[in-house]
Amino acid sequence: MKVMTFNLRFENDRDGENAWVNRREMVVKIIDRYQPVILGTQEGKWTQLTYLRDQLPEYEIVTTGRTPDKTIQCPTLFFRKKECTIEAGKDFWLSKTPDVHLSKDWDSAFPRMLSFAQIRLEKSNQRIIAAVTHLDNMGVEARGHQAKIISKWVNQQKNPIILTGDFNEDPVSRAHAVLTLPQTSLCDTWERIQGSECEKSYTHHGFSGVPQLSRMDWILADPSFNVKDARIIHDEFDGRYPSDHFPYLADIEL
Repeated sequence: MKVMTFNLRFENDRDGENAWVNRREMVVKIIDRYQPVILGTQEGKWTQLTYLRDQLPEYEIVTTGRTPDKTIQCPTLFFRKKECTIEAGKDFWLSKTPDVHLSKDWDSAFPRMLSFAQIRLEKSNQRIIAAVTHLDNMGVEARGHQAKIISKWVNQQKNPIILTGDFNEDPVSRAHAVLTLPQTSLCDTWERIQGSECEKSYTHHGFSGVPQLSRMDWILADPSFNVKDARIIHDEFDGRYPSDHFPYLADIEL
């Protein structure tokens, strides 16, 4: 099955020609083109998420327990309805008080969240856990602690896990090391296919199409999964891009 992580870039009218209203159709086209079974998005505001929900009727969105809030950005999961059934879902905050709405600690600039769901795969009738997150973009200390919180949560799960997200770190970082420790048992799908670590693998580009910063968007998977293929999607539409990040797609098999 195909799994995609996609930082949508939050709805910001100051983005001018790259404002959400001018590129949202491109986002839908990318998802329709690659048809991931599991899609993890980041930075989506409520209006963006509901737009995608309405434009992608073959997908089911996980917003269990959320109250509509037009100001916050939430990492969010979408699943293809024909291929999996959502059995449970929940969000928690990456802070010292994970059940406290919008809580943040350490040097985190913003409240950060992990959203997850238990799903049953229709073809195999097997259950897995899919999750999506977005670590802080400013707080170095916070990213380390947020990764530890996620690692501890992963260790508590009984089913195979797929973790998607924008981690705001390069692969040679504390967060990556914590999340791929032997006791956490998650593997970097890009590393599993021996993908090159160079500018071509960078996933942030600032709407320019020119890779910048680092490979910060990852799909981490339980060793139960075989990684068949993976790619960073550089698709453009008449010289314009659907987001300031390139989507990342992995084809995996349980």
